[in-house]
Amino acid sequence: MASSTLAHLVVALLLTSCALLLGGADASVHDYAGERFVADGNAFVLHGGSEGVYASSKAGAFIRFDKVSFRRTPESAAAAQEDGNRTATVTAVIFEAGDRDALGRTDVSGGRALCCTPAMAELGLCTEGAVMYRVGNLTDWPKVLTASFLPGGLEAAFPDETIAVSRTGMYSLLFVHCDASLAGAQVAADGKTIWKNSRGYLPGRMAPLLPFYGVMSLAFAALAAYWFAQYSRFWREVVPLQSCATVVIALGMVEAATWYFDLAEFNESGVRPRGATFWAATSGALRGAVGRVLVLTVAMGHGVVRPALAGLKSARVAGLGAAFFAAAEALEVGENVGTVSDHSPSPTRRLFLVVPVAALNTVFLYWIFSSLSKTLSKLKARRMTVKLEMYRRFTNALIIAVAVSLGWITFEIHFKSTEEYDERWRAAWVIPAVWQLISFALLCAICLIWAPSQSSSRYAYLDEEDEGEDEDRDLEDTRALIRPGPLSYVDTWAISVSKDATTIILRTDSGVYAKAAAGEGGKRV
Repeated sequence: MASSTLAHLVVALLLTSCALLLGGADASVHDYAGERFVADGNAFVLHGGSEGVYASSKAGAFIRFDKVSFRRTPESAAAAQEDGNRTATVTAVIFEAGDRDALGRTDVSGGRALCCTPAMAELGLCTEGAVMYRVGNLTDWPKVLTASFLPGGLEAAFPDETIAVSRTGMYSLLFVHCDASLAGAQVAADGKTIWKNSRGYLPGRMAPLLPFYGVMSLAFAALAAYWFAQYSRFWREVVPLQSCATVVIALGMVEAATWYFDLAEFNESGVRPRGATFWAATSGALRGAVGRVLVLTVAMGHGVVRPALAGLKSARVAGLGAAFFAAAEALEVGENVGTVSDHSPSPTRRLFLVVPVAALNTVFLYWIFSSLSKTLSKLKARRMTVKLEMYRRFTNALIIAVAVSLGWITFEIHFKSTEEYDERWRAAWVIPAVWQLISFALLCAICLIWAPSQSSSRYAYLDEEDEGEDEDRDLEDTRALIRPGPLSYVDTWAISVSKDATTIILRTDSGVYAKAAAGEGGKRV
């Protein structure tokens, strides 16, 4: 009854909140503060950002240049004069992912060249030292702007221009120059570009996560309301394990709400709040660590078939949880704090952050299932049927969660390995969303299995003597009852023990009954 009520409440909240929250938004503000160019083939490139932008006929989407400029060193200016380059040019190229082939040409070696080479110039294909591009026949994309360093000048500035975006797509901005005098750290960028559509500032990949975290906040609130109702109703029966589950639910609520407010503020201002993002990432890492420790302690039978963990085993569990928190924190902060672009991070850098988390997850899984096997064996040996059934349901829920996770990992690897140019950006938000749903579903399963009830104390660990009594209660309906012979109604009775303490004697009006102290039966004497 309780599980059915919770399921209906969560589904109702999901449906209603989807209708209220689906007014998402897209795009952001990119600041350039001293960024440097890097060599790319025969050109020098600075990535100005990538955004999935939704175009709308009701209100225009745009990319705006706001005081974007480049400053070179006096040494660079002197080198340009010595080489006879009186003017050095920086080119800004804005293109949609489908138009990426319009930028650059294939050189004589078969590679992709962004700058016109002397051989190409001799063939009349381009102007030597200029960035190569071609405008489409049906569209006027890519868009190109230029800024030039005048002879002896130290600064080149782009005009404050707004580029209208009329079709939905993944857009990228590259600053490119072909001048050797500007190579290395000889030039630095300043200013910002503003990417916006009719609904806000969130980048296209992040936009659906705003309503998603709004829905997750309501779902956690529904779970918390159910749990609090059970907790307050049966507070006398609450065991330590249920208090740990309360902590995980609270952390989940904080995480979902913090992500929602982080994205909402980003959507309104165009500037991602680093503080809110940091706390959202931290709460997520903490919830993941505490949740895994909770599942591990449950699998080990903590508070159910054994007393509280202590000594070396407790230190190992705490150490593994702390290590996972540190690794997950580094991954979440590295991927989210300050991120305002849909441009995929460096694969090497991301791999460096993902590998520790994956390794620690593997350790958790091995330890959890090996502990579950031992706990189930112990429950079977003691014939604790109630606790055994509870652990079997927990094991089934955990197996389903792990199977779904492994399947989703396979899909995620395929999705990211086959998306070289971010052309499936509109579906990318599903990857983190499903991980949130898997962890939430497992938490719901644990809460339903271990929900506070009038019989919660039967799941708690008891000492050896009480454990035996608990075992008797669990097996009460399967053992043969020991029934003495019928006694007639008596007014007086007395019990005594023989001198050698081997026999218990019951004297009544109807007769005398004796029972061996170590025996199973009794007889009339």
